[in-house]
Amino acid sequence: MKFVPLPSRGGNYLVVADNVAWLRTGENGQTNVGMVGGAPLLVTGTIEEVAEIIINATKSLDA
Repeated sequence: MKFVPLPSRGGNYLVVADNVAWLRTGENGQTNVGMVGGAPLLVTGTIEEVAEIIINATKSLDA
């Protein structure tokens, strides 16, 4: 299980990378992160920036 830190304007989240289901453009340059079995989170950054954070954090699992 790999926790990924995602920044938010209201506080930061630590999410389990395997539980991220989808990314969708949010408002004001933010991204909605869909979570398996839960409500979406609104985090800062574009879809590409958020995806890069998640991918980079999980690269070490593949090595």
